Amino acid sequence: MVNLPNIMIIGLTGQSGAGKSTVCKVFAESGFSIIDCDDIARKTANNRRFLDEIPRRFTGELLNPDGTLNRTATAKLIFTDEEKRGLYQRIIFPYIVNGIIRGIKSSRGFVLLDAPTLFEAKLEMVCDKIVSVTSDTDKCAERIIKRDKITPEQARERLSSQHGAEFFKERCDFNIENNGTLEELISSAKRITEKLRTETDNEQIQT
Repeated sequence: MVNLPNIMIIGLTGQSGAGKSTVCKVFAESGFSIIDCDDIARKTANNRRFLDEIPRRFTGELLNPDGTLNRTATAKLIFTDEEKRGLYQRIIFPYIVNGIIRGIKSSRGFVLLDAPTLFEAKLEMVCDKIVSVTSDTDKCAERIIKRDKITPEQARERLSSQHGAEFFKERCDFNIENNGTLEELISSAKRITEKLRTETDNEQIQT
């Protein structure tokens, strides 16, 4: 954890399809500034310096003829080949981390770092506390299929490429297990936002 004046950084992570987006909205409604790491990653995918690194350090097969990132090929690679996924992450993560640092430097008060790959990018080191959202694998798969309109096989493939619920439960300060209703998920998230504010020395955090 890195101590920064006038700011408290909360990391949000967990399984795909577990309900992180809903929890993120609760934090935003509670006054937390949001740094969306997926949005930073999408912008990075258009970064010319990043795109130039792909064929030089990896493979040109991930680029379209016009030099843009082939997102379909990239997604297939990330979710099916662990070794190549690791190499791709080592290329893109420094760009994402730089974008996150810029966002943190321009923030004050309570900040939520919405980071699905928080641990892979070593972002736990900048967080004061970490919240995870987990769920049964079947429920995660159902949500991913509905959200992304993919096949059950693709959903299972995606989940198998990620950490399971126990990984997050062991490493996070708070865990929300989302196997109930939407109302229960929202209520759990609200309790955590209140607890984080109560535990914090408000004299050190200027909102």
